[in-house]
Amino acid sequence: MKLSYKKLWKLLIDKDMKKKDLCEIASVSSTSLAKMRRNENVNTDILVKICEALNCDISAIAEIVDKEE
Repeated sequence: MKLSYKKLWKLLIDKDMKKKDLCEIASVSSTSLAKMRRNENVNTDILVKICEALNCDISAIAEIVDKEE
C-alpha cells in the first residue's frame, strides 16, 4: 500500500489553481509539492496546511492505493 495524491491534483484543476498558487496560500514549499507529485512521504503538518488552505478533509487530497497502481 502507498499514498497517492491524485485527488489533490484533480482538486487543483477543478479549482483552476496552479501548484504555485497552492504553495503561496498554504505556505508550503515547492519541494514538498514535488515530493507529493512523486507520491513520496511528506510531513503531516504539510497535509494539514493544504487541507486548511483548500478548506477540505484529507480524504479529498490523498488516498491509500495498492503498490501496483
